[in-house]
Amino acid sequence: MSLNKANIVLGVTGGIAAYKAPEIVRRLIDKGASVRVVMTASACDFVKPLVFQAVSGHPVGVDLLDEAAEAAMGHIELARWADAVLVAPATANTLARMTAGAADDLLTTICLATRAPCWVAPAMNSVMWEHPATATNITTLQSRGVRVLGPGIGSQACGETGAGRLLEPDDIVSSLEQQFAAAGEERVLMDAKDACVVNAEPMLLADSHVLITAGPTREALDPVRFLTNHSSGKMGFALAEAAVDAGASVTLIAGPVRLETPGGVTRIDVVSALDMHKAVLRHAPNNDIFISVAAVADYRVAKQQAHKIKKSEGEMTLQMVRNPDILAEVAALEARPFCVGFAAETKDLDIYARGKLTKKNLDMIVGNLVGQATGGFNTDDNAVEVYWPNDGYASFASRSKRLLANDLITLLSQRYRAHQDPVN
Repeated sequence: MSLNKANIVLGVTGGIAAYKAPEIVRRLIDKGASVRVVMTASACDFVKPLVFQAVSGHPVGVDLLDEAAEAAMGHIELARWADAVLVAPATANTLARMTAGAADDLLTTICLATRAPCWVAPAMNSVMWEHPATATNITTLQSRGVRVLGPGIGSQACGETGAGRLLEPDDIVSSLEQQFAAAGEERVLMDAKDACVVNAEPMLLADSHVLITAGPTREALDPVRFLTNHSSGKMGFALAEAAVDAGASVTLIAGPVRLETPGGVTRIDVVSALDMHKAVLRHAPNNDIFISVAAVADYRVAKQQAHKIKKSEGEMTLQMVRNPDILAEVAALEARPFCVGFAAETKDLDIYARGKLTKKNLDMIVGNLVGQATGGFNTDDNAVEVYWPNDGYASFASRSKRLLANDLITLLSQRYRAHQDPVN
């Protein structure tokens, strides 16, 4: 189903990012959705309920025991009415209460009483987001089927910089729309009296095992120095999170990056290309899909020095040897997974990407131009071109890497199913 004619309950909680929530309502309505807003008491300190009533065209729910609403069991009616519940912004406190199964206000009661899918868009101080308690809560909620949108990375009202920003309204609504569409249009009416609806289609990658590499590698010259590249690992980590949201069991092999492990992901840290090569070949045979996002160094020094190389007059010459081509080796396995490569180029993207697709015998390749305004290394956004055999092609304009990851996982799942069942 699409958002057109969908019934959305938007939960607004008490954080400074609540000022963006009226725009989320507007964007949802622009997509054809009907929106009912439910606010926590603290959210009312940031934005008045009258604002949401004006933009949604409906009364706003605040109190659990509102006499007028509860005459008809208002909280249960909203829980039944909803096709989806979206909590945006979702504060650390609200996530903790949802994890505990609390029902001490109207919003948490609706979340507990609904059979509709639930999305949360976290927004909080970056230190709070990185706290193990929050990470555990996110993992628990995801294990129960709650979908997590974001958070974004950047400067925050508190002065901190890092993960914890609420995604922009357009990104939230676009992600919700795409996941709604991916879930399929077929829904089953369980009971006409209760008007409860349930998705009839399974998650996109349910029961599949996905192996992903992310980040750079470091090739040591001596105990002090190394060669590396600008890869941040953000795209690979976003894909790991999106694959978990799609129902996959995900193993993430990460080079040296400073990123938090997405909830539900098994992470293996490596440093060099040889480390990554060994880890990938050990795990690849046990996975259905291999997504090679890591920017693996093509070369390493022939001999790493045991002691720091001292500076001397004149030039220094390094003898380099080729590192293994991890993706090509996995694609050449007799019982290989579905193989997806990434190609970061500075020019002639179509030529180089299609060349790698054929040469390495891949099922899909995602190409992007690095050093461009549209994204690439060390950015939060990206634009990519996707290729597959028989002149298959798709293009994704610049958007957040988290939103792009959802798009790519959706396309990948379609190509994977076609690969599994080529007749149909």
